[in-house]
Amino acid sequence: MDIATRVWNHKWKIDPIVRSLIDTDFYKLLMCQSVFRNRPETTVTFSLINRSTDVPLAKLIDEGELREQLDHIRSLSLSRGESTWLRGNTFYGKRQMFRPDFMEWFENLRLPPYYLERVGDQYELTFEGKWPEVMLWEIPALAVLMELRGRAVLHDMGRFELQVLYAQAMTKLWEKIQRLRGIEGLRIADFGTRRRHSFLWQDWCVQAMIEGLGPAFTGTSNCLIAKNRDLEAIGTNAHEMPMVYAALAEDDDELARAPYDVLADWHEEHDGNLRIILPDTYGTEGFLERAPDWLVGWTGIRIDSGDPAKGAEAAIRWWRKRGEDPREKLVIFSDGLDVPKIEALQKQFAGRVRTSFGWGTLLTNDFKGLTAGDRLAPFSLVCKAVAADGRPTVKLSDNPEKAMGPDSEIARYKRVFDVGQQERLAVEV
Repeated sequence: MDIATRVWNHKWKIDPIVRSLIDTDFYKLLMCQSVFRNRPETTVTFSLINRSTDVPLAKLIDEGELREQLDHIRSLSLSRGESTWLRGNTFYGKRQMFRPDFMEWFENLRLPPYYLERVGDQYELTFEGKWPEVMLWEIPALAVLMELRGRAVLHDMGRFELQVLYAQAMTKLWEKIQRLRGIEGLRIADFGTRRRHSFLWQDWCVQAMIEGLGPAFTGTSNCLIAKNRDLEAIGTNAHEMPMVYAALAEDDDELARAPYDVLADWHEEHDGNLRIILPDTYGTEGFLERAPDWLVGWTGIRIDSGDPAKGAEAAIRWWRKRGEDPREKLVIFSDGLDVPKIEALQKQFAGRVRTSFGWGTLLTNDFKGLTAGDRLAPFSLVCKAVAADGRPTVKLSDNPEKAMGPDSEIARYKRVFDVGQQERLAVEV
């Protein structure tokens, strides 16, 4: 596909930003089924948070165009082929991953309303409703904002300028892939849906990874691309679940148990490589220290904030202390990865654990340095659960730059989870 020509001849009906309800991350669907089973009546509010305040989204993106794309998403429903794929495909070695009652509900789903307001140079975009429904807004909402910002920049470019831009971006990615080829034992997947440059570009990047890395490329988090390209759909769970469970806690004791209650519910549904711990929502060290014995038998851990090497070393110490062999455990690195960091982490941990990498924004949206003023550089945009049944959610993270929630609740959570001084690290993407 000639992406530059497609952009130059852009027609909205050919290229809506979100093409399908399964143009989303696989872990969203896994979590949605768990929520559908365990907390279907919980009311949750999601909100857009632009961490890169120097990117004035409301100045760049026309509100009418944004509403048009969001309204289009509300019109989407599962196609017959998509439903068949979800019902009949094998995921993580398991057939019928998605239960019939969940699939019947999903097949009839239309996403609930959104609330959009311009405030200064930014947009306030929120979604409120029953948790299983409203949670599915997160990924498409982010994809829309990211791609509309990109389209605003591309709109001012001429045809040959676009050709050169995409040629440079393709060369840049291919050079990264060539470096990755030299990493022995590499296992890497695409985690770049939420902050991609565009759907077409993410699809191109995935195809480049397939050709360039062969079996070292293990799949994609994007369900639609996985379906279309006959790839493994990759993903487990995210911070959203412990954040909501914690917000619903009635007292400090229940709050302290909440991260483990989430995983107890998950344990009932999944085994094997879906039993991956995400320990950093309220601090990795404390989570591991207080973890029940049954969690030690889980397959591995995903490191998603803080210093990734320190997080992996903490996991190794924990497994050894609890009598497990770290060499049999899986560590998934997924925070702000690019080739130099992947190379360093693989060198440090190969042979000590089973390593895997979820490569996100700097796979699917690395246009840094390719435009005047760096107007296409990736930026940090998130859409998070901010309230559950009217109570605020909190995330502490292993990097306080990623923390969120009211100051009073952050202080309470730090006390309950015994979180001390934390190292601040710049959040790039």
